[in-house]
Amino acid sequence: MSNTKFTAENTALLLIDHQVGTMKLIKNIPLEEVKKKTLALAKMAKVLNIPVVFTSSQEYAAQGPLMPELAEILPDAFEKRVKREGIVNCWEHKGFYDAVIATGKKNLIMAGVTTDVCLVFPSISAAEEGFNVQAVMDASGSPFNLSEDLSQQRMAKAGVVLTATNTLMAEIAQDWARPEGGELLGILFTDVLPSMG
Repeated sequence: MSNTKFTAENTALLLIDHQVGTMKLIKNIPLEEVKKKTLALAKMAKVLNIPVVFTSSQEYAAQGPLMPELAEILPDAFEKRVKREGIVNCWEHKGFYDAVIATGKKNLIMAGVTTDVCLVFPSISAAEEGFNVQAVMDASGSPFNLSEDLSQQRMAKAGVVLTATNTLMAEIAQDWARPEGGELLGILFTDVLPSMG
């Protein structure tokens, strides 16, 4: 990854397969935390007008529909979500790839419901294609600690930057004193950070 700074103007958010069935596979971190962080990323994108691409895989099967809260936060992006029929690496799905290219952004924030399947492959594919990729690890998870660890190693080796929601939001905010920065700070304290009480 180059030293390109991630800003609201040069970045797109890709949320991959955050489906209510598949989410139950996450065991390495608390599921509620993954949900909260995923929704916080969506709220951040809404505040900053960052383009968002949602994708899902076989919503009619065990994977289930995307988290309904995502539709409440970003109804247009949710409506335009890319529904895949089984292609594992969403980067190899023409509809998803075209949607990402259409954003015109070279900096990609990615989170996938499972790090070890949904996130690892497209993040590496995008990095290999010259995109700057940050993978948000607390909005993703795995069934096993081993598969999580190995996937993180593969991504980092391929040049994907591993990050956490609060770190990413601080980087994108740049200045908490701006109106948008204040809104992001509100999201951080409400949805991301532990209680200060």
